[in-house]
This record gives sequence, C-alpha cells and structure tokens, in this order.
Amino acid sequence: AFHGMTLGSLALTSNSYSREGAGVSLNDVVFMPFPYGFNESFDTIAYIENVLQDDHSGIELPAAIIVETVQAEGGVVVAPNEWLKRLRQLCTKYGILLICDDIQVGCGRTGSFFSFERAEIVPDMVTLSKSIGGCGFPMSLLLVKPEFDLLRSGEHNGTFRGNQLAFVAATTALHYYRDSTFLDEVHKKENLISQWVFNEILAINEQINHRGIGLIHGIDFGAFEDGGKICEKIADLCFENNLIIERAGRKDTVLKLMPALTVEVNDLLSGLEIIKKVIMNVLQ
Repeated sequence: AFHGMTLGSLALTSNSYSREGAGVSLNDVVFMPFPYGFNESFDTIAYIENVLQDDHSGIELPAAIIVETVQAEGGVVVAPNEWLKRLRQLCTKYGILLICDDIQVGCGRTGSFFSFERAEIVPDMVTLSKSIGGCGFPMSLLLVKPEFDLLRSGEHNGTFRGNQLAFVAATTALHYYRDSTFLDEVHKKENLISQWVFNEILAINEQINHRGIGLIHGIDFGAFEDGGKICEKIADLCFENNLIIERAGRKDTVLKLMPALTVEVNDLLSGLEIIKKVIMNVLQ
C-alpha cells in the first residue's frame, strides 16, 4: 500500500520506489501478509496471531495495525469482508488500535461512505482526504474514538491545514450522503463498469484479469510476460485519445479505473470505449 511522502507515512508504505525517496532508514513498522496472490494460499490472520503469540517471533506487540480495505496503489486489491472482521477481532483481542486508511477509497468510492462499512466493522482511527474536500479543495481529517484523543490543544499543529472554503465545500458535499440517492447512482455505475469489463475487455485476452468495487477497478496485465510495458503503452495511448488513466500495482501492471463519482454515464461509456479500443490495438 501507499500512505504518503512524510517519513512516518513512507515507513508504512511498501512500494520500494516511494520508500527510496526518504533517503534514510524507515523503522518501527513490520509488514504482514495481505490476502492476495501467494498470500491467499494460507490463513493470513492466523499467521499474524501466531507472530503475536510467539515469544521467538522477534516482533513486539504493535501499537496499531493500519490497513486499506482496498489497496488502491497496490493494484486495486479488495480485502474480503470476513478477513476484515477477523482483523478487527484480532486487534480487539490484543489491545491493538485498528487504523483504516480511507484517503483514496473512502467518501463513497466503494459504494458506502466509509469503505469498511461492508464488513460491518468500526476502526479506532480513520484517515480521510481527497474527496472529503468536496469539489476538489485540499482537506484532510483524522477521525479518532474519543478515548484515544489524547493530544493537547495545538500539540499536533502545522501550516498545511484545511481552509475555510474547503470546510464549506466539504460540508456541502456531505449533504449528498443524507439519503441513498447519490450512492445508488454509484452502484449503478459500478454494475455498468463490471459488466463492460467482463463482456468487452476480458473477452479480448484470457490473460487479462479484473478486480474492483464501487467506482475503483483494476484491469490487470500482470499475467503477461511484459505486463508493465503493456500497461504503460495502454495508458500512454489512452492519453493520446484524451483519456487520463493511472497505473498501479506491482511493476505497474494494473490499469486503474477511478472515475469521478459524479461522472455522467455517457462520459463513462466513452472512456470505457477508448480503453477497449486501445487494449485491442496494443495486444493485437
């Protein structure tokens, strides 16, 4: 996962390219297996508990576990609901704070305001940014349970904080979530993307894979020998056709679909059509 460019955030980030930007050793973080790829072949929650119980594991009891319910920059990897529930239970059992990074996949992105709602869990802390600012204004929030709010006034201060205009925009944006109308539209677009990718994209080549939830989806070319180069060429050609799209995941083999939640259906279909034509062009 990717968590930001400060030293503390980089220590939590697994991407080697981003970590190299620190220029110093990044300490006090231990990475545990996420249920994806090879790690799906065993019980990762049981592994974490074994590490915590084993007095010879060499790993101390952590203050917190931070997790993305959907690893966005990690390649659009969606954690199963049952896995998230067991992680919450594990943290409660051992007195570990559970921190959910909802900066990229929160604020309606997965079809509910918080990405963890689908698993019916409540973290101890939640980080929010990006879409929380409403119409693109810079803003970030840390939600914390009252019993863990131990900072004194001004103790965690800084010059980069939300401004008045961002507060107004964010407050207005939150009104969209007062009933189900807005998120119902997100689910309709989710179904549109899933069906389109299944019928139009996966049919192009059996080595193409797809993962996604809500309005964040990944078209994965990792099964190809030159998956990274293929994905790069697709993204470049999409740009030449007036569509900006990111790459993510290991070796940047995943084409990340992350349209605005307010995208019009015709615009969404136009973008998907561009992606289809470009993929066919590159692979053929």
